[in-house]
Amino acid sequence: MTSTTRLPATGDRVPHPARGPRPTPDAVAHWRRVRRFARTLREDLDAARRRDPAARSGVEVALAYPGLHAVWVHRVAHRMWREPALRLPARLLSQVSRAVTGVEIHPGATIGRRLFIDHGMGVVIGETAVVGDDVVLFHGATLGGKTMKRGKRHPTVGDRVVVGAGAKVLGPVWIGDDAQVGANAVVLKDVPPGSVAVGVPAKIRQKPSTAPPEPEVDDPAIYI
Repeated sequence: MTSTTRLPATGDRVPHPARGPRPTPDAVAHWRRVRRFARTLREDLDAARRRDPAARSGVEVALAYPGLHAVWVHRVAHRMWREPALRLPARLLSQVSRAVTGVEIHPGATIGRRLFIDHGMGVVIGETAVVGDDVVLFHGATLGGKTMKRGKRHPTVGDRVVVGAGAKVLGPVWIGDDAQVGANAVVLKDVPPGSVAVGVPAKIRQKPSTAPPEPEVDDPAIYI
């Protein structure tokens, strides 16, 4: 039956304009997920552009930053990893990304928002690693394991953490929010929030009250 509306003057009925089928709840949910995913990719791009003083434009960052490419590919591979039938394709996709970018992120790793991998080459993030929001990893950084047993064997990294070039964070350790790991440090124990880990094996240092507020411009080596 055609829907109609009553004209106030004459009382005549006229049909409503034709309408297409309403989207299903599943379709609406799908497009919401797509929009959220696109917003996440845009955040990654903006984070790389904001944190690298050498970045001149969004186009340059999108085309020429392997660390950003590795993060983007990982976000796709991680979604695939959630489906048991797609785990092999997800693993293969991560290996293609490794060959192209020099960054190896296992598709099972959980990566937060706005991760920035500077330079990228040699970065390794293991399967059970968890990385928070606004984290910076420099080239050669490793979030690895120190056992061959199954289960949680990789680090958990909090928000706004900086891991310096060549640093190794090994085992199911916890790196607290706003902490920093100095270049070439080897971290085998938990690092409290807001502190600095330097040396081999890493020792904990507290930031002085005069430390710069932006972690990406603060070199942990000055606390050795």
